Amino acid sequence: MLLYYNLQLNNTFFLPVCQQAVIILLTVRRGIMKYSVKLSHAVHILVFIYLSEGLPLSSDKIAESIHTNPGCVRQIMSVLRNAELIKSTTGHPKPELAREPETISLLDIYKAVEGDKPLLHLDTHTNPECGIGVNIQLALQSFYDKVQKDAENSMAGISLSDIIRGYYQRIEKSEQTGR
Repeated sequence: MLLYYNLQLNNTFFLPVCQQAVIILLTVRRGIMKYSVKLSHAVHILVFIYLSEGLPLSSDKIAESIHTNPGCVRQIMSVLRNAELIKSTTGHPKPELAREPETISLLDIYKAVEGDKPLLHLDTHTNPECGIGVNIQLALQSFYDKVQKDAENSMAGISLSDIIRGYYQRIEKSEQTGR
């Protein structure tokens, strides 16, 4: 099911869908570009759980903060529970982190929600009759693999605790500057 929002920014239309992918309709030759926001939503949920420790926290409340529907939040929370990043009981709105924030890496979260999906994808719609179209994709693969490895190494070095610290720094800065 596709939910349309009447939001236009710089000729870009945002059309969120329940599966946590956002479709952006751009005025370019290929038309539609898709990317996943599951990782951002999962981090948002984990930080929200951390900040709400011991307090009731329903999927409705989290969904309101993320600006999505509660069913999508429950889907992501189920994945996080299966990855042993959170503990929760159906019907009891008191989720908690399964591990200390220092021991949960951004890579752990990424792998939980995206599995083995790569960050970058080859264009599989090039003309098979065109030598450039075929060979450029093959040439790109090794570079994309390197980017994936580098990104995963970087994500492994970023903890949920680092993200929470960055959150608090942003709050402090906004209080100082009034923004």
